[in-house]
Amino acid sequence: MYTLVLLRHGESEWNRKGLFTGWQDVDLSERGRAEATDGGRLLREAGVRPDVLHTSLQRRAIHTAQLALDALELDWLPVRRSWRLNERHYGDLEGKDKNETLAQYGDEQFHLWRRSYDVPPPPLDADDSRHPRFDARYASLAPDLLPASECLKDVVERALPWWYDAVVPDVRAGLVVLIAAHGNSLRALVKHLDGIGDDTIPGLNVPTGVPLVYTLDASLTPVGERVEWAGGVRGRYLGDEDAVRSKIEAVASQGRSSSNK
Repeated sequence: MYTLVLLRHGESEWNRKGLFTGWQDVDLSERGRAEATDGGRLLREAGVRPDVLHTSLQRRAIHTAQLALDALELDWLPVRRSWRLNERHYGDLEGKDKNETLAQYGDEQFHLWRRSYDVPPPPLDADDSRHPRFDARYASLAPDLLPASECLKDVVERALPWWYDAVVPDVRAGLVVLIAAHGNSLRALVKHLDGIGDDTIPGLNVPTGVPLVYTLDASLTPVGERVEWAGGVRGRYLGDEDAVRSKIEAVASQGRSSSNK
């Protein structure tokens, strides 16, 4: 059996403000730093000791991993980073207020952009300062790899090569792998691991700062029953169930109109 841990970054400053973040490099809020440390504590108390870390290139995931590993006294772990674990690119929505976007475009369009599997938001123009081609960390990537907008389907397609080429070899080597990433890049991996359908995956919500621990068999299939209240995952969230449920609901309710609350 193998062990894989998925950890969504703690609350970011733009999470706190209710803004679409995507590829914008926003740091953790004070609450997010506490969540990250608590995630490490939960791993320590559960006796889950990572051997290697995978993160995106975005500081909220990087800092979450650093704080969690500090709580585990494992700051020295080897690290592998990839843009393929970045958050979904929200196109022209990046930096915009979710509630204001909801009010401007209405429930149907808002949730189509935010939660549909295969409909991306409006793309950024190539000369927009928010475009990743202006970010030094992506300078070595071919221009056609740099997204101007993405849907979840796009994230699945870019994340899976990292899963197969980088994560799977670590897992098969018997290493306990910790992946610290983002709501949508982790949803992409969960979709793959748990075989969640295209029509169902938009309803999966990943809470911030709560480790999701998978036990995988020889074929890297998750072992265990599906946790329906957590969206059908076959991993286990660490910590108090009521607290985890509350955090999942908080993610689900972002940008929800008062008539739908």
